[in-house]
Amino acid sequence: MALHLWVGGRQPKASTTPRAGAPGAATGMQPARANGDAPVRVLIADDHKLVCMGLRMLLERDGFTVVGEASTGRQAVQLGKETKPDVILLDIIMPDMDGLHALSALRAALPQTSVIMSTAYARPDFLARAIALGAAGYITKDDEPASIPRAIRAVVDGEAIVNREILTLALRELSGLSRTTPVGPDKEVTALTPQQLRVLSLIAEGMDNATIADTLSLSKNTIKTHVREIFARLRVTDRTQAAIWALRNGLVG
Repeated sequence: MALHLWVGGRQPKASTTPRAGAPGAATGMQPARANGDAPVRVLIADDHKLVCMGLRMLLERDGFTVVGEASTGRQAVQLGKETKPDVILLDIIMPDMDGLHALSALRAALPQTSVIMSTAYARPDFLARAIALGAAGYITKDDEPASIPRAIRAVVDGEAIVNREILTLALRELSGLSRTTPVGPDKEVTALTPQQLRVLSLIAEGMDNATIADTLSLSKNTIKTHVREIFARLRVTDRTQAAIWALRNGLVG
């Protein structure tokens, strides 16, 4: 699998983490961290047991904590509420509530949890609906498994890349319009500093932190701090939601 944030967009930069099966991949590895201390907690939701087993082995070997496995959409919602993971890997095609309906319920119940959708079909309509419903990312099942840990870290670290064309499709899902009309400043806009508004607009343009840092002649750590503060002030958990917010509020032309 590989992260498509979003199909046609750039992928996260390759990690220096050893590949699964490579020397040092199973031992001596620093755990994946959430909030700088505890390991990232992941819930796997897929109706294929072999897929769940493979994902669990891959993620645990890479330092993640797998808090559970769900085989139906309804079970994914229930386990999500019980375990409150940092990230949920959620299959789109599942019995007893499909992944998109489960996504809607999970985003309502767990606004601080990032959800990465998983599917065998990279369909633009699925992609747009997933973004519109609040997904942080999208992976397909025909790419290399080693990209999954990178995808999760990219989302947790706020580094995942967004694609303007797919975001526009998502906005059509949300509003029925190809472009949104500026709504004027509100308390969230005025709460952001001019520099943060510039960073937000560049996020919506699909730039990663390193490119934003070069564009604004700032350090990457400064950009990461701005991104965290933007997420907090907009009450969003990832770049995709922040980019949609910027587009809906007319901050990007």
